[in-house]
Amino acid sequence: MLERKNTLCDSSFRPGGITISYKVTQPRLTLPTGNFKAYLFDCDGTVADSMPLHYIAWTNALAEWNCAFSEAQFYEWGGMPIQEIVERLAHEQGIEMPSMQVAKRKEELYCHHLPNLKPVPEVLEHIEQQHGRIPFAIVSGSTRDSVEASLQALNMLEKFDILVCAGDYVKSKPDPEPFLVAAERLGVVPESCLVFEDTQMGIEAAISAGMAWVRVPPPWAR
Repeated sequence: MLERKNTLCDSSFRPGGITISYKVTQPRLTLPTGNFKAYLFDCDGTVADSMPLHYIAWTNALAEWNCAFSEAQFYEWGGMPIQEIVERLAHEQGIEMPSMQVAKRKEELYCHHLPNLKPVPEVLEHIEQQHGRIPFAIVSGSTRDSVEASLQALNMLEKFDILVCAGDYVKSKPDPEPFLVAAERLGVVPESCLVFEDTQMGIEAAISAGMAWVRVPPPWAR
């Protein structure tokens, strides 16, 4: 659930020569009731307001292979591991692309834009309120290097007890495995975890894991 305040302003930036403009509000997330023993956070689009930057990096990297990736498809596939995205796009468009090479190029372009990265304020509020009281985990479909780079850019890496990233599990979201791995490593039962997610794929994974969840709104809704 999402409560909105009335504070509005215009914001824009130009990473890579592309202007992104959006209306900034001051919404707050309303959490489900429960005695939660751990918070599990997706990273991109949940803790880090990184989705616009990731899409720019994807667009520029895939352009080198004449591969299209619509913004709608990009958000629909949120939470999917990067190499899986490359492989699916290549299959759909009949393009031969080396998935590891394209993934590495995309990550290089994303890191170039990290100085523009900001946290998602309504999630940051809950992190600051509960940090040190209960354990936190990042559960992401991105590589560990990418997640660590984002969190370091936000000066937030030390706030998370564990990182569960691509390569730490076999089945990615919407399978519950990533969240179950995080709960096990934190030493808490799945039913006592609260998941913060911005994608439907991630929410489906949380539901399958038997965890409560809260949806983080996309950039255009914030």
